Amino acid sequence: MSFLSSVIRTSTTLALAAGLAVAVAAEPALGAPTPAEIAGATKWTSAVIHTSHGDLHLTLDPVAAPITVANFVKLAQAKFYDNLQFHRVVKGFVVQGGDPNSREGADGRLGAGGPGYTIPSEAGPGKPVHNAGALAMADAGLNTAGSQFYLALNDIHQLDGRYTVFGKMSDDKELTILRQINQGERFSVEITEPAKTEPAAAK
Repeated sequence: MSFLSSVIRTSTTLALAAGLAVAVAAEPALGAPTPAEIAGATKWTSAVIHTSHGDLHLTLDPVAAPITVANFVKLAQAKFYDNLQFHRVVKGFVVQGGDPNSREGADGRLGAGGPGYTIPSEAGPGKPVHNAGALAMADAGLNTAGSQFYLALNDIHQLDGRYTVFGKMSDDKELTILRQINQGERFSVEITEPAKTEPAAAK
């Protein structure tokens, strides 16, 4: 790759990634996850995003990102995500949603909304990466994520280590559904039953 091509590619990546930045605008706060909710995050391992094109089944990763998973579950169970828009879609890059300013009747700046609090970043070496179908948090900088998340349309490893990946699509076949989503379409998030643990074998 020539130097010029490298510069162009880097500039394009930075421009695309810049759209993942979100301002932290207040919505009536539910409150950040409590220590008990974070400790209990390991029981939540799956979710479904309902779209007009079909369902996207997600596998959550509470081991790699317990705070982020606890936060996502808390917001979803409170119906925070119901009927919000995918307010940003960049073909070949990401589908982004979770901004309460996309709620019908809301008047805040689109792309700048959040739940009224922030959570720490859980990105870093050895953490899950941005393969196609990865589920990650958008933010405005380190430790500023709130409610906005995105799904990777393709492998985007240039974002690894910067944004917290806290899950992935369970079935690669559903990438076809993900890639049909258009900006402005609405969705909801459902957290499915807690993971069941097998009873200990009798001695």
